[in-house]
Amino acid sequence: MSLVIDQIRRKASRLLDSQRRSDLGQYMTPSPIAAFMASLFSYQGQARLLDAGAGIGSLTSAFFDQALQSGIAVDAEVWEIDSTLGGYLKNTLDEYVQHGREKIKARIHASDFIEDATFSIQFDCGNRYTHAILNPPYKKICTNSKHRKLLRIAGIETVNLYTAFVALTVLLMGKGGEIVAIIPRSFCNGSYYRPFRNLILRTCSIRQLHLFESRNQAFQDDGVLQENIIIHLVKGEPQGTVIVSTSHDAKFSDYQQTAFDAAVIVKPNDIEQFIHIPTVAGQTSTPMLCTHTLLDIGLEVCTGPVVDFRLREYWRDEPAKDTCPLLYPHHFNDGALCWPKSHKKPNALRLSSEISKWLMPRGHYVLVKRFTAKEERRRLVAYHLPLKALDAAHIGFENHWNVFHIEKHGMDEDIAKGLATFLNSTILDEHFRVFSGHTQVNATDLRNMRYPSRDQLCKLGQLAKNQPDDQATIDRLIEDMERHDYKTKTN
Repeated sequence: MSLVIDQIRRKASRLLDSQRRSDLGQYMTPSPIAAFMASLFSYQGQARLLDAGAGIGSLTSAFFDQALQSGIAVDAEVWEIDSTLGGYLKNTLDEYVQHGREKIKARIHASDFIEDATFSIQFDCGNRYTHAILNPPYKKICTNSKHRKLLRIAGIETVNLYTAFVALTVLLMGKGGEIVAIIPRSFCNGSYYRPFRNLILRTCSIRQLHLFESRNQAFQDDGVLQENIIIHLVKGEPQGTVIVSTSHDAKFSDYQQTAFDAAVIVKPNDIEQFIHIPTVAGQTSTPMLCTHTLLDIGLEVCTGPVVDFRLREYWRDEPAKDTCPLLYPHHFNDGALCWPKSHKKPNALRLSSEISKWLMPRGHYVLVKRFTAKEERRRLVAYHLPLKALDAAHIGFENHWNVFHIEKHGMDEDIAKGLATFLNSTILDEHFRVFSGHTQVNATDLRNMRYPSRDQLCKLGQLAKNQPDDQATIDRLIEDMERHDYKTKTN
């Protein structure tokens, strides 16, 4: 059946134009992923299954396959609002009902899941579910939208449809009910998702987290670049150890798993309740040099202040006496500044009193890209912008940067060089991937990290001078400093 489902999935996907796909925010699940997700459940007694955003029925059919093998009966309720997908869904489920020997029942709701679920929760209609399998839509929820208002009635505060679907599902589950969902990893940290994290951690235990090492492979056919994870939750179960599993892609041919103490996944004293996802035992510890907050070392970080489209009237392709440099990530190649540069984006901004508040004075800054391309090996990509790099009194840093500064000014050269070296190290990048749930790097994530002391950054910057700026050298400098720091503490 899985081969047929995948053929149907590709056919149905082609029938949805790009605008309709964007409106739905829905990407259909390949059958190997659906089968893996269905394999995580416990199958006993009788199942009441929920599948919201069911698409063509890939997940529900995978659950039916497992249930029939286990000899249990399933009463499924599925939601799919799109009529094209709903037609395929009906055909898929009808076939299981006809061949299920009365063990399979299925009902399709061609209605809005958020509306139906909030009504059911508000009036406590009973009939709680025992199982839920989800690939919810990925789309932001507007602040004043109908969905946002309905969710608040149900006591849910969230910013994306995928967390809304999972939160509603949690509230609809009976005690001991199991939820398996494939969702973006972005909920694991960030202040916007804190109410959602609080809900799932307060009401459920995390039984397993599965990572795909290649972030664009889970939905390769649909070109999805979000880093997705599979999460297995159990409603009302005390939190025990958490299985963290990995595979390179959706084939699961190199599947591995490790069990971690719950305190490794969510730090007991973390008021933000960030969800850390280590993949090997060595990633559970914080790097030795990560000991100080930004406040401790007198540094700050912000998102690049210049939102270019808002200042379009001040754009200039070439620098002139009445302009200041405007720096984008594309102005750096292999760590070196290449400005000005022929590009569809401007190289400069015309100076005026209206834009002065968006500029910073020339100085030593550390810039970190907010977005990395899928082919880049590191998530953290940092650059040291030296004082003498640009002959201008002020600089505009475009919004795709995170900018380390001191009260909107530059910093000491050695500290800047040391900070950029530290941020570009392999050990920190690996730690950041555990700490951060985003495919992008946000200023909030950088503020919540820990850093070496000022003295250590200064020394690291001095050591990095006149050294090759390659990965091996950077990692050696960090290892030497950690080794020296360890000997100093033990002597």
